Amino acid sequence: MPLITSPLTYLGNKSIYKGGFPARLKYSQIIPIFKKGNKTELANYRPISLLTSFSKIFKKLIYTRLNKHVILYKILAKEKFGFRSNTSREKAIFQLIDKILKALDNKKWAGGLFCDLSKAFDYVNHDILLGKLKFYGITGNANKLTNSYLTNRYQCKNKGQS
Repeated sequence: MPLITSPLTYLGNKSIYKGGFPARLKYSQIIPIFKKGNKTELANYRPISLLTSFSKIFKKLIYTRLNKHVILYKILAKEKFGFRSNTSREKAIFQLIDKILKALDNKKWAGGLFCDLSKAFDYVNHDILLGKLKFYGITGNANKLTNSYLTNRYQCKNKGQS
């Protein structure tokens, strides 16, 4: 096990210390995944990026650190349910129904505004994201590292695809 964990630990620590992600690990393999509808229509497929194992481990490390920061400084509203532990779609629905029923019991109006964010990650502007991270206290090498991870990436086609 040390033969695997030792180099990964070294790379991870060096990346964090220097604020840079290794360039040779900035690639992903792209494969099309069928979502719905007619299988002959290209629009019914979504590209999925298969990352290197190190990228996955590193992404989890960064997520863990970022999540601790978000919790410590209470950055997210308690009504935010996505990508957080001890939350779920069911809890969000329960809370919504509970608030509607309480409003109706008190003879008040109840309304809702719903947005489809299913493709939101396809349109994230990295400069705005990095600025938001800086605003919320992710500065210095942590911000440099995130920038390094997001920039100058490259992709290759799945060898099994034509």
